[in-house]
Amino acid sequence: MRSLRIGIACPYVWDTPGGVQAHVHDLADSLIALGHTVSVLTPVDDPDSPDLPSYVVPAGRAVPVPYNGSVARLVFGPLSLTRTRRWLRDGRFDVLHVHEPTVPSVSMLACFAASGPIVATFHTATARSRALQVFGTALQPALEKVTGRIAVSPAARRVVVEHLGGDAVLIPNGVDVARFEGAQPLPGRPDVPTVVFLGRIDEPRKGLAVLLEALPELAELVPDVHLLVAGPGDADDVREAVPPSLRDRVELLGMVSEQDKPRVFASGTVYCAPNTHGESFGIVLIEAMSAGTPVVASDLEAFRRVLQDGAYGVLVPVRDAGALATALGALLHDEQRRTQLAAAAHDAVRAYDWSTVTRQVVEVYETVALAAPVAVDPSFEAALPADEVDDDAGRLARALRRWMSELPRRGSA
Repeated sequence: MRSLRIGIACPYVWDTPGGVQAHVHDLADSLIALGHTVSVLTPVDDPDSPDLPSYVVPAGRAVPVPYNGSVARLVFGPLSLTRTRRWLRDGRFDVLHVHEPTVPSVSMLACFAASGPIVATFHTATARSRALQVFGTALQPALEKVTGRIAVSPAARRVVVEHLGGDAVLIPNGVDVARFEGAQPLPGRPDVPTVVFLGRIDEPRKGLAVLLEALPELAELVPDVHLLVAGPGDADDVREAVPPSLRDRVELLGMVSEQDKPRVFASGTVYCAPNTHGESFGIVLIEAMSAGTPVVASDLEAFRRVLQDGAYGVLVPVRDAGALATALGALLHDEQRRTQLAAAAHDAVRAYDWSTVTRQVVEVYETVALAAPVAVDPSFEAALPADEVDDDAGRLARALRRWMSELPRRGSA
């Protein structure tokens, strides 16, 4: 395996927690560990942060732009395009790897501005995103440049096939299994049956409301049960949703660091994923399984695939608080079943370890990197002014309008 120079474009703000950012971070680290040279172009709110990896190249700050009655955070203006072109020109990459190229950010810019071997990874399971509605067929010239496509799940692959054309290789999200294996519980944890939830507590699709609805019935089944909740959001809203008699059973940790995440999973007797919809994969299930914590999860397609139809965890009907309470209670009372699930999951997670996943990604790189190296597409060399003025909402809106008017002409050129 030869050493490659790899440019990775991440569309979302690096210093805001998110699944795609975590994926790109871990992939970059794994590629570097294998001897490859990696550079990541991404929006960054704090380019002077000491926690910023040395391989990250800031593309600018995301700017909130009003659109269709809401606000989207975009990185799509003259500054970000200038930095994207410079990054492509200076990088001399053997392959360009863009994540979520249909999001109006640096991945989309890189697709339009680059020529040569391009790999795209699609994460979303949403068939019709707002970006696709806005750009429509104007994206086609950029997407046609992609020479290798990866989908992290069957749901994401279905979006590629049905709405973007073509096909994609299925390569799952990765987990650093060793980081979770053997994790110890958080200090001072009481020795009681504990259900762990990890996710944004104010994002309805994560399903915390369903778990809280199940808590009174669960407390009747397991009188000393506790609920350990980790994730950002309004803790007061959560407390108000819990009956006063049970509030001492619910502990809210707030946002936890990546370093503490394995210990959160290890603090649970059971991990609960009561998500309601919109999940393309289920990385949190793999993390819990890697920590040796048995899983109870909603019967979503993505979760069903990870848990192999219940072989590696317990599946319950979506949004069914009663069924969730029953399943959690049964598993909390059945130590033998928990041990069996943990043992089965221990073997299953190997397929998702970054050592396995990264080699699969590199195989795609090597397939497309037989062509000429990545370069700046001459037709976009002077697409926008090459200045270093910060983007603002007005400049972004003007840039978007200009691109929308020019893309059909460029696509037919």
